[in-house]
Amino acid sequence: MLKNIPSNLSPDLLHVLASMGHGDELVLADANFPTSSTCRAGPREVRADGQTIPQLLESLLQLLPLDSYVPQPVALMDMVPEDKAAGLQAPVWEEYRRLLALSEGAPVGVELVERFAFYERAKRSFAVVHTGERSLYGNIILKKGVIKQA
Repeated sequence: MLKNIPSNLSPDLLHVLASMGHGDELVLADANFPTSSTCRAGPREVRADGQTIPQLLESLLQLLPLDSYVPQPVALMDMVPEDKAAGLQAPVWEEYRRLLALSEGAPVGVELVERFAFYERAKRSFAVVHTGERSLYGNIILKKGVIKQA
């Protein structure tokens, strides 16, 4: 047991976070994401099936600094044109933005990445965390930053 570590962060995920360097990316994948096939291309696969992404994101942001040297250290999978045309909403995005702003003390730059470009970017990530998130378009990428010396 360790003090002050959120209990929903597994030892495997903590090892991933500690192993990442500045600019490495971590994907939090929803339940529909092709995690195992994506990870065959190189990223490490971490399972967190029983958790939602907002639960995990809130805990991760206590430990993971976001990259302050890029304008958008966070990326979301954009909706396909058919879903946009049908007026589909992704309410989980607002929850992500709220948690990010709460963690950073200000709004965080978030980019929308086309679906297949998101898959390709995920293949180049450090790790993909497969969650039980059931919200459509729940996938999010976090770019690790640095802890600046005080």
